[in-house]
Amino acid sequence: MLFNKENGRRVSVLLIAALAGSSFLNAADDATRTVAPAQSQNDEITALKAALAAQQKQLEALQATMAKQQELLQKAVTAQTPRPASLGNVASTTPYIPVAPVPAMAIPAAQAPKPAAAASASKNPCEAGPDNVVPPYIRLGSVCAIPIGFMDLTSVWRNENAASSIGSNFGSVPFSTAVPAGKLSEFRFSPQNSRIGFRIDGDWKGAHFIGYNEFDFLGTSGSTNLTVTNGAFVPRLRLFWVDVRKDKWEFLAGQSWSMLTPNRKGISALPGDLFYSQVIDVNYMIGLTWTRQPGMRFLYHPNKQVTFGFSAENPDQYMGGSAGGSASVLPAALTGLSTSQLDNGTNIGTFNPTLAIPSVHPDFIAKVAFDPSSRLHAEVAGIFRTFKDINPLAAPAAGAGKTSTKNGAGIQFGFNAEVVKNIRLVSTNYWSDGGGRYLFGQAPDVVVRADGSLSPVHAAGTVDGIEATIKNTLLYTYYGGIYVGRNVVLDANGTSKVGYGFTGSSQNRAINEFTVGFNQTLWKNPRYGAINFMGQYEYLQRNPWSVAPGALSNAHDHTIYTNIRYTLPGSMPNF
Repeated sequence: MLFNKENGRRVSVLLIAALAGSSFLNAADDATRTVAPAQSQNDEITALKAALAAQQKQLEALQATMAKQQELLQKAVTAQTPRPASLGNVASTTPYIPVAPVPAMAIPAAQAPKPAAAASASKNPCEAGPDNVVPPYIRLGSVCAIPIGFMDLTSVWRNENAASSIGSNFGSVPFSTAVPAGKLSEFRFSPQNSRIGFRIDGDWKGAHFIGYNEFDFLGTSGSTNLTVTNGAFVPRLRLFWVDVRKDKWEFLAGQSWSMLTPNRKGISALPGDLFYSQVIDVNYMIGLTWTRQPGMRFLYHPNKQVTFGFSAENPDQYMGGSAGGSASVLPAALTGLSTSQLDNGTNIGTFNPTLAIPSVHPDFIAKVAFDPSSRLHAEVAGIFRTFKDINPLAAPAAGAGKTSTKNGAGIQFGFNAEVVKNIRLVSTNYWSDGGGRYLFGQAPDVVVRADGSLSPVHAAGTVDGIEATIKNTLLYTYYGGIYVGRNVVLDANGTSKVGYGFTGSSQNRAINEFTVGFNQTLWKNPRYGAINFMGQYEYLQRNPWSVAPGALSNAHDHTIYTNIRYTLPGSMPNF
């Protein structure tokens, strides 16, 4: 007979009944022998009291034995039941509430579900019975699903009116002398950073698959009354991908974070395994390499410590101008290349130039990650790109009708190390020739010469910081910076006011950021979610390549964020 929790209870009941009956009969027999016919009534009462006292001691001993037996049974059941990872602190280096065990809920034996033999033999946790535990996920057929997301209320204050909503447009920080932007401050509330989505996991014929979807509400809205009568913020697709892994091979397709985005663990595409800082700013840190775009990647895991990756991702011939970044200046006769052959980062009416820009091939990214232990992650990545345009001039001028093809490349390397318990050092560094788009579009990829030929622009970025977890509080501080190289070319008339960084331009040479913040977990429960309170201070400094005589050499501003977040509960079982 199998030893389980139900059998243990039956044995306990029989044992208690037998021992109690035996104790009572023994006590009564002792009392009978003790009382002699000649004894008085007082002697009989005294003997009965002694017998009852002895019986009470035996009952107490039985109760102690039962408590010990129940503890051993609980340990046996717990040891046989797969448990999810530890909850930990919500204020951690992941953007969502961590995977959490769910407390067991007692179910009467008559109501406890009996998993089928096939299900009990399956290695897919989503096909197994609940085993008296309320699961922290939803079962859909043979897969598990959990809701993804949180609800945010963000406040932002800036000492200057940068007009960039809750995300910093790093490249357009106004000068303090500018009127009116440099003379006015701004404050606003916003729910736009809230997220919603889902994750689906399952095992099928030895392969594990994940489907991941995520939206926020930072989409471009056609409404003109967002702050007058209705905050009709528009959902925006962030992530939508599927990943399949079998043995040492893994494949992902869909819209995900670029593989050039730094990781905290391996080359995983899950947000919790990526490093994009802990800041409240929805545009993260200046100097960070990232984008979210369609593509596919192949991964190879020779062992648990090393991962190799190769991805093909959506290309774009970018001349600057997005998210406040400086744009390169085109030759006077070739301004038509903007939005027809080069992306200038803006939408004209209903026309989206990104979808019309020509391209030669996808951006190719290779990456290798090392994870010798949970305390250290290191990685090196490289990117290869190709740009091509054609001189559209019909006149027989030099270069008319000719094509120009140039290659771009970059390298990214970094690490994430726990130097002492709960304190981590983080560093990611990037240098490129034609890879400025991956620095949040703050640098152009190329400039165009007077004959229509292309020339890549140098761009580099870094993010370095410290993250410390103290009980339910996460503290962090980061420095971020980018540098955009000068690439000045002559126009057809012989002037040098073309390209990037020429005399008299306001194009950015360097942008620096210093930030410090906290994430405090106010309340958490693996079955109900978590509530966090966050704060961040951000200092930005922008240095143009050229300033007028007597003018300020740089622009800077101060930003303060606060955020209240409710995070949805839910976690996946161990696969």
